[in-house]
Amino acid sequence: MSLRHIVATIAFSAVAGVFVGLAASGRVVYDYLIPAVVAGLAVMVAFSYALRARPLPETPEAGPSPLEGQDHDPVTLLPGRQSLFRRLNEAVEEAGREGLAAVLFLRLDRLKLINDTFGEAVGDNLLRAVAERLQSTLRKTDMVARPGGNEFTAVLPGLHTEGDAAVVAEKVLSAMKTAFYIEGKEMFLNTAIGIGIYPACGRDAVTLIKNAYTAMGHAGENAYRVYSPSLQVEGLRRMTMENGLRKAVERKEFVLHYQPQIDLVTGLITGMEALIRWRSPDFGLLQPNDFIPISEESGLIIPIGEWVLKTACRQNRAWQEAGLRSIRMAVNISARQFREAGLLEAVKRALDEAGMDPHFLELELTESIVLQPDERALGTLSSLKELGVLISIDDFGTGYSSLSYLKNFPVGKLKIVGSFVASLAMDPTDSAIANAIISMARALSLRTIAEGVETEEQLKALRALGCAEAQGYLFSRPLPAKEAEALLAEDRRWAV
Repeated sequence: MSLRHIVATIAFSAVAGVFVGLAASGRVVYDYLIPAVVAGLAVMVAFSYALRARPLPETPEAGPSPLEGQDHDPVTLLPGRQSLFRRLNEAVEEAGREGLAAVLFLRLDRLKLINDTFGEAVGDNLLRAVAERLQSTLRKTDMVARPGGNEFTAVLPGLHTEGDAAVVAEKVLSAMKTAFYIEGKEMFLNTAIGIGIYPACGRDAVTLIKNAYTAMGHAGENAYRVYSPSLQVEGLRRMTMENGLRKAVERKEFVLHYQPQIDLVTGLITGMEALIRWRSPDFGLLQPNDFIPISEESGLIIPIGEWVLKTACRQNRAWQEAGLRSIRMAVNISARQFREAGLLEAVKRALDEAGMDPHFLELELTESIVLQPDERALGTLSSLKELGVLISIDDFGTGYSSLSYLKNFPVGKLKIVGSFVASLAMDPTDSAIANAIISMARALSLRTIAEGVETEEQLKALRALGCAEAQGYLFSRPLPAKEAEALLAEDRRWAV
């Protein structure tokens, strides 16, 4: 409590004491009310002015802060929200009628995971590193600000063309893809950027920032989006889709299709990958890319993911009970599912309800999910391996530099990303990368599978490199359950 507050409290207590004393003595309080109040107020006013006139001690502890009276973020020391609006309005005024200016709105994903895993002190150091990288990436005339949370902004004055803002956004995305090293730990962040350009996207700071924020919400992972009025239509579509997803499980609108995985030595089916589809009454049959990102952001991926697990396990067990050859069922696990507590329990429930041996279940995790190992994640995956579940890395080779997780995580299989496979027979570089992945996997006693195999040339190249399995339209498209069952019943042996 400040000295001024203490004095005010004492003065008020003194006045109150007068009232109590008068009442206790039986005298009439009202006779003394006005004089007492006036006296008390006089005491407080006098002390207040005395305190204002009293100079503050010039010690490091009591001296004025260098940021006092300014609008700055206390963690990064970057300008804050008020400075952002002020500088953007200045940039708009400088641009006038014929000039251009822009604002970038950035969202950093994975920050909460890092805070939860390593603590807020590490998270704060990461934010400072982000601030430094942004400032070093942009021009000296640009202003980087942090409104709060996991969001940063950048004001770009004096642009020559609207395309300049996109060039800057690409430069920022490229800089943010590089790993951060905080207290000896390697960390990666995903970035989404929304762009508001003056005058096309707004003529004042409030409108520009609002529209840049809207565009950011429509930008993909490690991508940017420039605001346009059509985003409002997309926003309405997104809201309708999210509302539909909330009811889709209970309405039984989801279905699974199954794509066979082929052993490149025997030519037999060794597994099926379960791929979800949504029969939406509003949008028709939707592929995973159409609705899974919304499911992840809204948290709906948790019940949807558990439905996929249970349905896939029940289907595989039904095929086994029908006398078909036992194969492994591969199920994709999203980033949100993996990070949320309860994945191990969900897997156990799915296996128990289906009565399926865990050795016939494979969980596919994307490379970005396991990029930053922590004790909880390692514990979950170790428990899954002990249970007998196979862990595979989907889309392996999608750009991250660290491979240390391969020795830290109980991984059993690597899935080579389809973009490498597509140009395997024509591009020596992609062929060399695929060869390196397969050789490394063999040295680590890991199996490899190539996805997106569509031509005989690709298949021939994969066999020559020693890839163990393959899947793609060369063998079969994803099939509804009955068609997949018929394919299994044939017990077909492909010529590989």
